[in-house]
Amino acid sequence: MDTRDKLSPTTIYLHWLVAVLMILMTALGLFMEDLDSQFLFDSHTTFGWIVLIVILPRVIWRMKNGWPDAVGNYSEIEHLSSKVMHWVLILATLLMPLSGILLSVANGHGLAFYSLELIPENPDPNTVGEVLPLAPGLGEFGSLIHGFVGEILPFAVALHVVGALKHHLIDKDETLRRMLGMKTR
Repeated sequence: MDTRDKLSPTTIYLHWLVAVLMILMTALGLFMEDLDSQFLFDSHTTFGWIVLIVILPRVIWRMKNGWPDAVGNYSEIEHLSSKVMHWVLILATLLMPLSGILLSVANGHGLAFYSLELIPENPDPNTVGEVLPLAPGLGEFGSLIHGFVGEILPFAVALHVVGALKHHLIDKDETLRRMLGMKTR
């Protein structure tokens, strides 16, 4: 269980695992977008499944245990901004893989986990190598959500890191040490 002085190993492990996976997936997605390349699409969707499988226990763990108590005494606005940021990050980590699955399936690309085809592509019988959307409106919605969250996620992560550094360097409290699993003073 998480306390003011110590976070559980489960909390720490899930936090850092999801953080690293989300940063890698976001970087891969932005790289794919910059190159306008689809050759990494299968890897991106497979890793998206893996990320979702890891995110679900993190979200369940966080909802079950609640948010950790603040290490220091902070103003109401600091508490509010912390809660908002944590909710943005939790929701973004859920919305990215879910919207990615939605846009892939609805746009006719199917869904695979490595080479295991979970939902088949919807091939266009008139054009080799092309697919037909199954639900274009849902595909556009999934794409919109995936793109929007993909744009705000790097900023949310950066603000989260800045907040952690503020706690460590300016407030000189134990927040970062606690998140790193170190002993607090």
